[in-house]
Amino acid sequence: MSVLHSFTLSVMFLIAPFPSFTQTKGTVKASLPSRYFELLEAGVKIVENRLAAEPDASLDALESKPGWRHFPNAILMPAVLYTKAHRHNKSFGDPLKLQLALRIGDFLVKAQESGNYSKRGDSDWDTYMWLEAYRLLENKLGEDRKKRWKKALLAELSLLKPQLAKRLDYPWYNAPFIITSPNHYAIYASTLLVGGRVFNKPDWVTMASQVLHRFCVHEQAPDGYWGEHSQSGPTTGYDYLTLTQIALYYEHTRDPEALKALRRSTDFHQYFTYPDGTPAETLNDRNRYWEPSMWGHFGFSHFPDGRRYAAFLTDHLSFDGDVNSFGANMQSFGRIAQNALYFHDGNLAPIPQDLTNYAHAMKIPAGIRKTGPWVITYSGIIVPPVSLNNFFLDRQGNLSIYHEKTGLIVSGANSKHQPELATFTEVIGTDSIHMPVSSYFRMNTGFDRLALAYNVFFATIDLPKPNPRQLKLNITTTYKWGTASSELNFQLVLKPGQTLETASGKKIVLGTEKINWNGSDPGRWIKHNGWTMHLPPHTNITWPVYPFNPYTNSAETDLSHAVGRLYIPLKNEDQQFHFVVETD
Repeated sequence: MSVLHSFTLSVMFLIAPFPSFTQTKGTVKASLPSRYFELLEAGVKIVENRLAAEPDASLDALESKPGWRHFPNAILMPAVLYTKAHRHNKSFGDPLKLQLALRIGDFLVKAQESGNYSKRGDSDWDTYMWLEAYRLLENKLGEDRKKRWKKALLAELSLLKPQLAKRLDYPWYNAPFIITSPNHYAIYASTLLVGGRVFNKPDWVTMASQVLHRFCVHEQAPDGYWGEHSQSGPTTGYDYLTLTQIALYYEHTRDPEALKALRRSTDFHQYFTYPDGTPAETLNDRNRYWEPSMWGHFGFSHFPDGRRYAAFLTDHLSFDGDVNSFGANMQSFGRIAQNALYFHDGNLAPIPQDLTNYAHAMKIPAGIRKTGPWVITYSGIIVPPVSLNNFFLDRQGNLSIYHEKTGLIVSGANSKHQPELATFTEVIGTDSIHMPVSSYFRMNTGFDRLALAYNVFFATIDLPKPNPRQLKLNITTTYKWGTASSELNFQLVLKPGQTLETASGKKIVLGTEKINWNGSDPGRWIKHNGWTMHLPPHTNITWPVYPFNPYTNSAETDLSHAVGRLYIPLKNEDQQFHFVVETD
């Protein structure tokens, strides 16, 4: 029976299915909220330079450059720096920061009055940032400016009330019912909540609180996430957005159920984050990749391990002075400002990433295990395909293999209209099946087992405890009945510009040139990016395969998103396959 690990507010208690749990001796680089203030200072300079270079630019023009979408988020940076009294905030009371915030706010008023503000997608996300700046600076605005800002903000906030009211009593707050995503609905609610408090609209506060309380006690899955499509599995990246709204709700209401929800959410995100700060992709039904997130750190900061997790994520920000180095670009600056505003200082406690070994099995058939440098994610989540909504991927990926030195080696990312990227497929007549019909998952002392059942066969994936340099993967397929054309597939994470080498003597620098190696072409092993994979006979490899992009409703076009496909045809009989992955 697998052992679930739980966190208290101050100590991580760990009971290991594998013998030892040893904390690593890594250091925390990001001292929070100090690092937030440093990043905000850098962000303010970027904004100041852009406005100085293009003083007459419209909102459309500012947002046309990569990294500048949701420009209104910029207003919260100088507003927080000016108003937040903290020993690490050297800009507290700086009149230049106030001047910049007022300039941006006046600019937004003009955009709103001209009709160019709310026509933009997700403008309500920006309205929250502007509203928060108004709340912080209200006593510094002067009567005329205060009236103009208030009028514009009330006009934007009034658009949210009918959106919230219409769905208030819908059965579930997820996409099949509310016809938008839960993160959007939660943002409507939290923004209206703050607006109701700032502008004395008690009916807004009441309705928004009803929605957000329900998110805490009814909508959150027991494993700590808010499923965008259902509670059967997470949409990990966007879950950061939803938890941010619950964190904001708690700041303004102190609803104890919100704190409980934040505790569960903190546990979920800590467990399912790789050592490089990126979410484990195998569980995500909407995105194949996601940068380390700046959303909602202040929600984690109620707990010692949550503060450590926030510092861990901030450590992995790839900021080099350019707004485009952020995964979410200008939005990340806004969310850093929100984190700095609401962050709760305190002691730190270890998180899973600080440990040599940890394991966590979910209540759904999924889990994750870290053993030394290896991290393995498993998913046996069963959900029906979503045919008409391109934003939800088929849950067809079941296993990922990650190493701290190389990153992902085998990706378990999901896709859509691409059975060739499913872990197993079977074609019966004209029917193509690429998702399991049943699953079994168990984490044991000596090995983990994930079993996936299809129509004609079932597959058992056994993964014994790896050593630091070598991981073994044993797959057994058991024939049941009938006839199918079936395959085993792995998505190899191959790096363009690097060499892929084979035991048969092939050596190629990966680019746009197609590879289609069949049978004996790869030989008994392939080598790439510091790892070697030993292969069973009859292994085939193709490159590049461009996965599905839900935002374009088509295949990716950038080579950096391509994967290699390793596949082995299955016979209508019992078979065994043994893989060994080694690192330099």
